[in-house]
Amino acid sequence: MPEPDFDFVVIGGGSAGYAGAAIASRLGLKTAVIEGGRDVGGLCILRGCMPSKTLLESAHRAEAIRRAGDFGLRAEYLGADGAAIRARKRKLIGEFAEHRRHQLETGKFEFIRGEAAFSDPHAVDVRLCEGGSRRLTARAFLIATGSRVKCHDIPGLREAGFWTSDDVLDSDQIPASVVILGGGAIGLETASFYAGLGSRVSVIQRSGQVLKETDDDVAAAVTEALEHRGVEIFRGTALTRVEHDGKTKRVHFTHSGAPRFVEAEEIICALGREPATDGLELSRAGVANESGAIVADAHQRCGPEHIFAAGDVCGPFEVVHIAIQQAEVAARNAARTLGRLAGPLDETDYRLALFAVFTHPQVAAVGLTEREARKIEPNLRVAKYAFADHGKAMVRGGTYGFVKLVADDACRIIGAACVGPEAAELIHEIAVAMHFRATSHDLARVPHYHPTLSEIWTYPAEELCGVENVIPP
Repeated sequence: MPEPDFDFVVIGGGSAGYAGAAIASRLGLKTAVIEGGRDVGGLCILRGCMPSKTLLESAHRAEAIRRAGDFGLRAEYLGADGAAIRARKRKLIGEFAEHRRHQLETGKFEFIRGEAAFSDPHAVDVRLCEGGSRRLTARAFLIATGSRVKCHDIPGLREAGFWTSDDVLDSDQIPASVVILGGGAIGLETASFYAGLGSRVSVIQRSGQVLKETDDDVAAAVTEALEHRGVEIFRGTALTRVEHDGKTKRVHFTHSGAPRFVEAEEIICALGREPATDGLELSRAGVANESGAIVADAHQRCGPEHIFAAGDVCGPFEVVHIAIQQAEVAARNAARTLGRLAGPLDETDYRLALFAVFTHPQVAAVGLTEREARKIEPNLRVAKYAFADHGKAMVRGGTYGFVKLVADDACRIIGAACVGPEAAELIHEIAVAMHFRATSHDLARVPHYHPTLSEIWTYPAEELCGVENVIPP
């Protein structure tokens, strides 16, 4: 059998793919990265985390201008310049993408531009972007091709026309009104963006709460805050059809058993994403998959012991830091499988799984939700504290929401949630505490400067452990 071309071939040059290739090459594996997208950078940089947060920053500032009077300031919101917002986004994303391209082109691995398809478990055929093809053989593979927008077949939707998150992120148009199909993270961030710029926004969510992965009190808090900002949110719905009459689009649905409809200038489909596996010919390699999603075990193996997967293509969480963690686990395990690294196989640890939604106010969580924890911990301890009773939040004018700590019977913190100002930043204090397996006693004893947002965590910590246990011995 001829010598393989590479030890480790990565399919996909996004955040997970680059991380896996970087680790593999450092471990001495002869590595290649194949990227077939029109642009280089990956979902997070090009059409996900970074562009969406860039747009949201503009919306947050528009919101601050409209609230200037609350702080004794004279200011008037004169509207948004969609072209200027897009130009800022394109400039920043261009810089981020160029940095990633430089990393890929100068890394200690071969960077190949083209679309890969397995021909057998140890070979891929690559249709090169520059023309022609190339066959690569390898001892091990990492599949990290990400995800794509998922479109649902709703009668009349395609005929009426709609935007996806990709369209929102690169449009210079700001519709006067939008109806958003879906109340997940993408849907609510989109709602927050357009509401911040002054558009009339409606959200139609199929399940009984937005952000269905979160606890119901978390979902209720962000719903209340968005509704206070003028966002109309329908939960427990079933979409029936879409109509288009001139410039107006009408979405019909049932709500609480009754027929309803919402009209808007534009419809935005935010009904989730699906793994981007088309064209990979996974069956030829024996890769395990269900409905297009690759099934990976705790070692990130997906069938054959030498083929791994990471990121949105396999889940279970569609967030970039976990995709990177999975890819690094996969690279180390590939090295162990090939006899280049000693020790047992790594496993991806989801104990500190982080979640954040950059709405206004923000939503964030780490570890187990209260709902999940109650299924496994009979003597669960839960404590909450509201931002409405927190001095720094009141000073900032951001009093919606709360923080919540979830602990086991020994007061060890096993989860937390936050809805409120800078929630995505505040949650990391609990992530660090959980990393070191801290108890609420430990957290309550840590000094927190006053007045700060972060000191709010001390109040539920004190409640969980009892004030008498807070004073250091």
